[in-house]
Formats: sequence, structure tokens, C-alpha cells
Amino acid sequence: MKTLRAQLRDVIQQEMTQDPAHDVLHLDRVWANAHRIAKDEGGINLRVLVAAAYLHDLVNLPKNHPDRKLASAMSAEKAEPILAKLGYSAEDIAAAQHAITTHSYSAKLEPKSREAVILRDADRLDALGAVGIARTFMVAGQMDRPLADPRDPFAAKRALDDQLWSIDHWHLKLLQLPHEMATRKGRKIARKRAKLMLAYLQQLAKEMDTELPAHWSELLE
Repeated sequence: MKTLRAQLRDVIQQEMTQDPAHDVLHLDRVWANAHRIAKDEGGINLRVLVAAAYLHDLVNLPKNHPDRKLASAMSAEKAEPILAKLGYSAEDIAAAQHAITTHSYSAKLEPKSREAVILRDADRLDALGAVGIARTFMVAGQMDRPLADPRDPFAAKRALDDQLWSIDHWHLKLLQLPHEMATRKGRKIARKRAKLMLAYLQQLAKEMDTELPAHWSELLE
């Protein structure tokens, strides 16, 4: 597995367009998450899982790109010849492609295999916790999106809008991810990481001389 992982890392260094939030370190973390969940689940095809973990962002389109929801399918297609060269069977290639295609939040496709379910949980875990906080602001900087509405930073009296304000994205998506995890281990890790993010928001609110509205904390109940 160590040799295969090294080969896959070499491939993505050459084939994948990387940005600060979707780079080789992101792939390393997704694999670490996936491997951790797989140990808890048991009976997982790790060759399929490691391939899907390292190739799931081969085609990486910006979040505001009109074809964003197609990126996972494009990544799966691009993965096929790579895995064939690495000696994967047709069956394992198809399994890895399915996991890659269905991992995407924006594609809204249902994973049908255990490996696909694990990859989706593992990728979403990387949007939470300390890394999730860092990635949020890296993406916001790339998109030139402000931190928060200066009049009502935590949407106490306005509608949430994550197309305008970075912090709103936490409420509309990120802090809801623990409820969407499909594996027991994924849910446990996600909830712990989301609590860290909520603590960060509470401190941020203090530093902004305001209070975090109750509807933020209610997301984790």
C-alpha cells in the first residue's frame, strides 16, 4: 500500500491542477480520514479506496465555475488510464471511478458502494475542524469574498447568503455536515471537529463585540 500511495502521489503532482485548498496535502488528509474510517468499518477494498482518495480531485474547478458539478465525473474519466497503467483490474477501476464520481457535494449523486460512502465522508471531514477553518478562508481569499456582513456578521436578523459572506457558508453547509455523515466513525469525527469550529465562532463573535446567535449552536443539536 505504501508503494501504491507513493505512485499515486507522483501522478497527481503531474496531472492535477492544485490550489491551496485542493492540493496534495488535502489528498493526504482525505486518505488518512478514509483509512481511519475503513479500519472501523472492516472488509474495505483499500486499493480502490486509496486510488479514489488520491484521484478524486484530478479535475479541480473553482467553486463558482458553471461546470463545478461535473468535475467529479470528469475526474473519474481521467482516472481510468492512470489506474490501468498502475495495474488495476477493470472491476477495481470501475469501483474507484464510482467513488470519485459520487464523492462530490455539488454533484448530489448517491454512493452505492462502501468505498464510495467512505470517500464521501472522508472528503467532507476535511471541510471541518482546524483544517476546515483554514480552507474556508483560503477559498474566500481566492474568490475575493468578505468575511462577514459588517452590519450583521452572524445573520441575527438577515437571511444567510454564502455567495456574499464567507462565514455564512459555515451555517448553510459546513456545520450541517456532521448530520450528513454515513459512517459511525465519520459522524464521531465530524461532530468533534464541528464543535471546534463553533468554539472559534464564539470567540470571533466576542472579538467583534457581539454575540453568536443561538441558531448557530442549534445546528449541532
